[in-house]
Amino acid sequence: MNLWNKLMCYSRRHSPWLFHMNSGSCNGCDIELVASLSPRYDAEQLGVRLEGSPRHADILCVTGPVTHNAAAAIRTVYGQVLGPKAVVAIGSCPATTNVFIDSRTLEGPLSKHIPVDVFVPGCPPRPDAIILGVAKAAEILAERGNQPPAESVMIPIGESACCAGGCARAEAAKPAPTEVQA
Repeated sequence: MNLWNKLMCYSRRHSPWLFHMNSGSCNGCDIELVASLSPRYDAEQLGVRLEGSPRHADILCVTGPVTHNAAAAIRTVYGQVLGPKAVVAIGSCPATTNVFIDSRTLEGPLSKHIPVDVFVPGCPPRPDAIILGVAKAAEILAERGNQPPAESVMIPIGESACCAGGCARAEAAKPAPTEVQA
């Protein structure tokens, strides 16, 4: 790995930029995400920054179950985030569609549409759990380096193994999702 790649991996780990997307949530997770960036939890001290454009972001944070209206938008925004990239599903809704599981307005869980690297469970999850999930996604992002996208890799929070692979959609085998324990 040359000096430029080492610098990029260091920057991705220590200064992740987030893009937040609501795919049909009740806004509980959105409020907690913004609270995690407030002075009380101070995620900006760790270099975390909320961006207004997916083209400037490293990590895509998605809240809410995927609705029919949001499914195409999620795929479009995911394509706009430059690689290497990571996806964090915040709350129980993007992971399992939660209480809306049999709703006819939903397209299913987020992992059906884009590869998800880290799941932060809870309804809504606590801000410190969200920060931990973003930190894990930043670690995954830094380990990916400048490798070409291959497949989504999900690592349990407790392990520190290398996550070889990128972010291309993996249809064949979907590994068990990562859960953040608060």
